[in-house]
Amino acid sequence: MRYVPISSVHDGLTLGEDLYNEIGELLLAQGCVLTKKNIQSIRRLRYSGIYIDDEISKGITVESIVSERVRAKTLKQIKDIFIDYEQGGQNLNSNLDAIRLQIENIVDEIYSNQDLIVNLVELQAYDDYTYNHCVSVAILSIALGVALSMGKQELYDLGFAALLHDIGKVFIDKAIINKPSTLTTEEFEQMKNHSFLGFEHIQSDYKVSDEILLGILDHHERYDGSGYPSGKVGDQISWYGRIIATADVYDALTSERPYRKAVLPSDAMEFIMASNTAQFDSTVVEAFTRKIAPYPLGTCVLLSNGFSAIVSGNCKESGLRPKVRVYKEKEIDVEPYEIDLSDFEYLSTIIVEIL
Repeated sequence: MRYVPISSVHDGLTLGEDLYNEIGELLLAQGCVLTKKNIQSIRRLRYSGIYIDDEISKGITVESIVSERVRAKTLKQIKDIFIDYEQGGQNLNSNLDAIRLQIENIVDEIYSNQDLIVNLVELQAYDDYTYNHCVSVAILSIALGVALSMGKQELYDLGFAALLHDIGKVFIDKAIINKPSTLTTEEFEQMKNHSFLGFEHIQSDYKVSDEILLGILDHHERYDGSGYPSGKVGDQISWYGRIIATADVYDALTSERPYRKAVLPSDAMEFIMASNTAQFDSTVVEAFTRKIAPYPLGTCVLLSNGFSAIVSGNCKESGLRPKVRVYKEKEIDVEPYEIDLSDFEYLSTIIVEIL
């Protein structure tokens, strides 16, 4: 299968992976031949794209590290918590208990798929940026925790902190949260309060460990002391905070926002790597480069020699140089064939664009 941006989806394509709606119900099943009505439903849910099956991508299998069903249910649950908090938090304890169950489901799926590299394309769906971002950061953080050999209980706590890392935004003026342009200095100062506000409210409203609370508090701290709210340096930053900070920045960079375009996964990874020891913990960054695919499977790419190809294989040792299936040599369609960009003969060939 291969990934097709929503702008290029048309009727007659064969769906390569099940799609779920915003409450975790099956919307369209794998193998469905898309109609104009189907495509309208997909666009309504703000999917950025879909996987399709066709001749040139035959045999390319994209294994999700977390099922779309579990992701969709977690998204609904975190949305319920934000809304409940806005309305006074009357159902907070029951909602947070439900969140714990969803985190356990995510941990169990990632733990059982721990040999898989995270395919970021599968994490991009639905509107509602804040809620979607919380779920993505939780999945990325847990995947990093697995790569760092953390035990299951630690992963549950890390995931809980990551899922709630932005809960403090409930207490920030909605005009600032939803502003479709860059914040002013004054607005940004207000926004910076959300880390402490989230920490403070979870601490007073729900019994959790200090590690969870510090993960929420520290997710905007930076290794060189340039972060907030406390300007902590290096090991002063909690372990969960260091992991969540890396996942938070990566997902923010690769997400479309009203005031800027999304950065390519490969460019976001290069930013993380370039900021190693300055902004991020080097141990976390090293795990990140092993666990996150800069070029997700099924992604169509343009090579520096003008050939078009589909990413067909990734390995932890050379994520920036994956295996690809060439299907077009410049403007000429060819019988698809595989090459490994990490092989010596292709070292001068690089990926220059995601199609």
